[in-house]
Order: sequence, then structure tokens, then C-alpha cells
Amino acid sequence: MIQLKKKFKIGIIGTGGIAHSHIRAYQSFADNVEVVALADLVPGRAEAFAKQYGIENARIYKNDRDLIDGEKELDGVSICTYNRQHAGPTIYALEHGVNVLLEKPMCVTLEEGIEMMKAEKKSGKILSVGFQPRFDKNMQMIKRIVESGELGRVYYIQTGGGRRRGIPAHDNKTSFIEDETAGIGALADIGCYSLDMCLNAIGYPKPLTVSGFMTDYFGKDPETYKYKETQAELIASKFGVDDFAGAYIRLEGGIHLDFRISWAINIDTPGDTLILGTKAGLRIPSTNCWNGTTGGPMTIYRQVAGEEVEITVPLLQNKPEDGTLWQRKVGSFLHAIETNGPSPVPTSQIIINQAIIDGIVRSNEAGREVTVEIPEV
Repeated sequence: MIQLKKKFKIGIIGTGGIAHSHIRAYQSFADNVEVVALADLVPGRAEAFAKQYGIENARIYKNDRDLIDGEKELDGVSICTYNRQHAGPTIYALEHGVNVLLEKPMCVTLEEGIEMMKAEKKSGKILSVGFQPRFDKNMQMIKRIVESGELGRVYYIQTGGGRRRGIPAHDNKTSFIEDETAGIGALADIGCYSLDMCLNAIGYPKPLTVSGFMTDYFGKDPETYKYKETQAELIASKFGVDDFAGAYIRLEGGIHLDFRISWAINIDTPGDTLILGTKAGLRIPSTNCWNGTTGGPMTIYRQVAGEEVEITVPLLQNKPEDGTLWQRKVGSFLHAIETNGPSPVPTSQIIINQAIIDGIVRSNEAGREVTVEIPEV
């Protein structure tokens, strides 16, 4: 794992599901990290969280602003709130001189992302976005293959994946599917991962145009939930986001991106990821849950001496001594604070990811192709 020298005081804003992964990672750096403050809008949830992880001395706050205002020695915060509550707490923390590890997706709209970047630039603090798959050796191998020139000039990418049935909603948990909390569904929840996998590999070229669509056929149908949940009608009535999205994106450099992502679909997978180049093509097996790595060994297709050949790229094992993906994600954030940067997952890249998601939403609403313009910050 990353070796740290400094002692860090950390706050966690939002103590729901994903915050559990954050605190477990922080506590693995026990000699260097103290989680001193928690904030949650739901009464009693932060207190229960503190008790579960043995940090009863952590101060409890009702919201992000109270926490930031009340803690004068914070080195950083993890923001683990609903999608629609990513921008506000991030901007407030940065404006008050606090470094931020923000859960994905970056936000809901491109405009929010730009405002976050402005606050980051003005503050001089670190804002890292939570894409832990980047720390997986197999994901890193994709980037290495592309950068090596093995594929030649990349001109077409097919990516996406997702779940056959995997809408993240339960009788008592619907924050992922309600518009007022999530804002975007499968597109942002797991679509941002598949976009990052490919865009990071090819150097994050800017998008030019997007033609996209989103559906909610399964999310709004009680039949989707009735065999597993006791309140199927209630869950379906609250569904206000997408359960499937697809798009065709034109990128700078003559690269074309064919994208699809699902929480629910009547087929086993929307497809493997394909990266096609002028010298070779790369197939990356799909995964049904985006657990941080590829779905199996990758294959390179090319010609050698006039013969068509396939080269298997074996799955690489992440070494236990390097820590889990979450430990690397959190450790890299802390290391960036200690060394004054750069951000491990910089907003200069993720704003492009967000611009594509924003473009798909706008294209769906307009029923046509839309152009994408990302303001300079």
C-alpha cells in the first residue's frame, strides 16, 4: 500500500452505502488517518455509522456546511452523498480550503461540473473523483496497450455493459432511482465507469457531438420487482431515472464511440468493449456489475505475416501488498494531499466524462443529436 508520513484528519459527508467502503479504506491507514467528523441529513444514521466502525468520538453534524464550518483542522473530506448533492458540498468544502475525495459520478449536469472546477482552481486544493477501477492492473493494461501503439490509430470504440437485472432499489432504499436524489440512473451510476475505461486509455479526447437516448421500461414496471420486493408498486412509482441508455459520440481525432449501458435488459450483456485500431483490435469482456476489473482475459486481434492471429492477454493479479482498489483510491488521495498534488483522478479528465453524460441527457430530451461544448476553466 501507499506509505504515508503525515497525520490526516478526515470528515465523511453522507454515511449511506458507499461511505462504508470509504471508512474501511481510511481505517486501513490507522497510523495516519483519524476520521473526526461525520454528517448526514438522515437523523441517527451518522451516529449508527460511528458506532459500527468504533469512532464514537467523531463529531456528528446535520449537514455538510455545519461540518465544514465546525471543523477547523480538516485535511480532507469524502463526499458520499446523492448524485444531486455532489456539487454543493464539494464547492463549499473547496471554498473553505478543504481537499475533496468525491464519489462518482462527478455530478448531474455539465454546468455543475464547471462550477466545481472553478472552485477547485480558485482554492488550489485537490479534488479527486472516485474511479477506483483505474487502480486495477487489468484496467491499467488497457491503457498500456493503447499507448504502446499496438493497436495503431484508434478510430472506433464500442463500450458499455451492465446488468441483465440489477436496478439498485429495495423496499427501504430508493435514493438511486428517484429523480430528486439521483438525477440520472444507470447512465451515471455505472456508465461513467465504462466511459472512463476507454476514454482514459485513449487520452480523454473531447466530445464533439452526441446522439443519445434513455429508457425506463423496466424501472417503472412493478413486475420487475415483485418477485424480490414486498413493495413492488411503491418502488416502481418512485422510479424517475433511466434503466438503459445508449449513444453515438463523435470525439476529436476522428474517433467514434458507440455506447450502451443497462441496469435492466432482456439479454445477457449489451456487449463486450471493442477498441479498433488500424493495426489491431482489442476485445475486453463485459462485466455485469462493474466491480473494478475486466470480465475476463482480453484478446488482441491482428495480422502477422499475412495470417490472422489472436493474442490472449491473461488476467493480471493485483498484489495483496498493494492493497485493495479502495485502499489505493483513498491512499492516492491522501498522498496527493501530502505531496501537494497532482489529483489522482483529475477533474480536467472527468469533466469530459460528465460532458458526454450531460450530452446524452440533452440529446434524449431534444430527440436529436446535440453538440458538446466544454467551457475553459
